[in-house]
Amino acid sequence: MTRSDTRPIAVVGGGAWGTALANAAAAAGHPVTLWLRDAEAAARLQETRENARYLPGVPLHAGIAATDRPEALAGAGALLLVTPAQTMRGVLGQLGPHFAAGAPVVLCAKGIERGTDAFMSGVAGEVLGAGTPVAVLSGPSFAADVARNLPTAVTLAAADGTLAADLARTLSGPTLRLYHTDDVRGVEVGGAGKNVLAIASGIVAGRGLGESARAALIARAFAELMRFARAYGGRPETLMGLSGLGDLVLTASSPQSRNFAFGQRLGEGASPQAASGGKLAEGAFTAAALVALARAREVEMPVAESVAAIVSGEASVEAVIARLLARPLKGESE
Repeated sequence: MTRSDTRPIAVVGGGAWGTALANAAAAAGHPVTLWLRDAEAAARLQETRENARYLPGVPLHAGIAATDRPEALAGAGALLLVTPAQTMRGVLGQLGPHFAAGAPVVLCAKGIERGTDAFMSGVAGEVLGAGTPVAVLSGPSFAADVARNLPTAVTLAAADGTLAADLARTLSGPTLRLYHTDDVRGVEVGGAGKNVLAIASGIVAGRGLGESARAALIARAFAELMRFARAYGGRPETLMGLSGLGDLVLTASSPQSRNFAFGQRLGEGASPQAASGGKLAEGAFTAAALVALARAREVEMPVAESVAAIVSGEASVEAVIARLLARPLKGESE
């Protein structure tokens, strides 16, 4: 698929990020089909041209058609899957038969599947089969910024470097810039891991431990992410880029991040259930899977382990902080 291709792009998922990416794709000059599971929500979005629930005040681009009909996806030259990581398998199973043969599927969820400890590319490969090209989109991006046409840069990864470059050119627009790589695992590790580590940053903020402590935690958390990525085949330079360090800095520094806000409420004393506030914090689901994968390859991740223990109720914030501060001193590169 090239920029001159006039076939529509399909975006699956009508939340804030799905709507923002649909707007960006339309701004790049492509007709866009935005699929929503709920028929009433799809009809309302098509009529009002505003996603009032998730992006109030942001008009839907004129080049977007909202629908709940799976068959409307059949003509798409590329499909962006913008659904939570824990529902990705089910959505692919439901909608996959409606995708055009050979159309690349871009996974925009950041997480690891609970129960299987599978990365999203692995889930897609199992459900769709080897004949469907799969790519991963990740990087420092808030939906509200992208939807309002504020400058944003992200990374798109596909095992086929040529496909990655083509998709990056296709989806890049006036204010959304896509870089490309063939390091799918590195991009996935950055996207999934930063959500967990952003919760830890939020806990530090909510506990009032100070900016010095939070900066130190982010640095040590990034070292964990680098160790994990190396163990699973990701390249260090990928983690140093947008989908690793860039995304971690954004997500671990702003209350706009659901994961940071979730951690902040935990630090203030809320229970994990109360801290969620009815919003999805993907890192809460990913924490246990990330720790399990780390232990399987003997990767030391004390910050991620602390988050998993707090989220599961196995340890209190106070106990975890005391345990981290009591760890033996060592060289910074260890």
